[in-house]
Amino acid sequence: MSQQSPSILKTLSRGVRLCCPVCGRASVFQTPFRVRHHCPACAALFQREEGFFVGAIMINVVTTEAAVLASAGLWLLLADGSQGMLLTLLFGVALLFPMAFYHHSWSLWLAGDHLIERLPQHRPDDAP
Repeated sequence: MSQQSPSILKTLSRGVRLCCPVCGRASVFQTPFRVRHHCPACAALFQREEGFFVGAIMINVVTTEAAVLASAGLWLLLADGSQGMLLTLLFGVALLFPMAFYHHSWSLWLAGDHLIERLPQHRPDDAP
């Protein structure tokens, strides 16, 4: 990795695209719900100590809450429907949004960590 500080917009853009926040060449995910241990292109370490991705869970929870509130607000402003329909809509959003945003929350958490303290390099003598 270079010694200069990473560009905020470039790093966050890589996070939104689910690419490595360091080099942008490889995907953060190995399979749909499995984060790679490290980047195959630049060896940036993605899997850190236990509990590292609690922040990613927090990002997902907060954005889900925002999506539920936005859905409720739009429903109340635009639709003159029943409370039952509103609860059904909110239940659907609360159930589906976190699954749809799962990848982005993990990738953005990695990008934010890279901006704050740089992602460490994977050493071949480490696990996977």
